[in-house]
Amino acid sequence: MSAVRIARLSEEPLDLDAHLRAVEDDASGAVTTFVGRVRNTDPDATDAVVALEYSAHPDAPAALHRIAEHAAAGTDAIVAVSHRVGRLGVGEAAVVIAVASGHRAAAFEVCRTVIETIKTDLPVWKRQVEADGTTAWKGLGG
Repeated sequence: MSAVRIARLSEEPLDLDAHLRAVEDDASGAVTTFVGRVRNTDPDATDAVVALEYSAHPDAPAALHRIAEHAAAGTDAIVAVSHRVGRLGVGEAAVVIAVASGHRAAAFEVCRTVIETIKTDLPVWKRQVEADGTTAWKGLGG
């Protein structure tokens, strides 16, 4: 069975419990999670952030799968990862990752590798929306 159980982009809210269920495995003694949420502040913002608008290249789902596969390679880790697209309000989850493995070190390492690689390699862009209507594109990644 593949190490990657979920790797998808979604316009719907992300469900952490679904990701946890996807990585359930009797041989896994460790499970780590990461939830990246929209916050109301940004160092570059002059007003409160009220939303992020994510858009993705058509190849983004395949890229996300490759990111998860690469992170899990050489380990016993199982990965479930999703990234939202569309408009998200403050507090909504933009990224959800669950990783299960036999031991905690691999689970933490794979989880960190997935999110860090998403930030640099996933062809997803975000436009930040401030309370005063100001918008700014924030670049590649989540």
